Amino acid sequence: MLQKPRVRGRPGPPTERERECGRGGESRTPRGGATDEVPSTSRAAGGSQEAPGTRSPGARSSQAAPAVGPRSQKQLELKVAELVQFLLIKDQKKIPIKRNDILKHVIGDYKDIFPDLLKLAAQRLEYVFGYKLVELEPKSNTYILINTLEPVEEDAEVRGDQGTPTTGLLMIVLGLIFMKGNTVKETEVWDFLRRLGVYPTKKHLIFGDPKKLITEDFVRQRYLEYRRIPHTDPVDYELQWGPRTNLETSKMKVLKFVAKVHNQDPKDWPAQYCEALADEAARARPQPSVPAPSS
Repeated sequence: MLQKPRVRGRPGPPTERERECGRGGESRTPRGGATDEVPSTSRAAGGSQEAPGTRSPGARSSQAAPAVGPRSQKQLELKVAELVQFLLIKDQKKIPIKRNDILKHVIGDYKDIFPDLLKLAAQRLEYVFGYKLVELEPKSNTYILINTLEPVEEDAEVRGDQGTPTTGLLMIVLGLIFMKGNTVKETEVWDFLRRLGVYPTKKHLIFGDPKKLITEDFVRQRYLEYRRIPHTDPVDYELQWGPRTNLETSKMKVLKFVAKVHNQDPKDWPAQYCEALADEAARARPQPSVPAPSS
């Protein structure tokens, strides 16, 4: 298992990596005052981009503000989660999903930002659940979900796909762990996944029993480490990367996945970007050879 690298200062002129991360590995100030938190899963209505952990006052919008007034980030996320669940349920019958049905049963008073909601839902379906939302025919206003378990090479590199519909959920959890400093409380994981419509006590259409999948199956497969936190009342647990994760993917790949999901650049999270660069450098160094057994 690879040890966690640390970014340290080095004597001499700064290298390109040091210039990116700051002298001695110190992280730059995030754009827009962003922290190292995992960003919101949705963007503001009208296509404007929010920096993680804050709302940029100078953010530009590609469309005018809705006539009915702005919605809160929580309202948008709930509506996107509702739309994703509706599309997954309708897809079970493999009957094309009509735009009018979406507007009637889900969108309601959000019709003015329907294109934005549909785009966000499509992104979540693809990266979390492994489905691509496509229009059946041009201008038909009917949609279907296509299984994307055979990704193009570039996406496979970013997502680390193993050809199963649970990979998206695993990558989300791995990303959350990395963005939170390589350890995250289980309660924080579920607080985040609820925003995606995934609950620990509810059976999911794609993932089945999400709690069992995360705290038992992924742990047994050694993708995750799951430990009780001492002296907590009520009892809480924490999650870390397991040894298999370190062998099959890397911090940079997971950071690229997070950035792609949120339509941002990996450098928008300077601390994690520097840590990922250091991890890449450590992986590139020749490993000490194992002596051959004596005959």
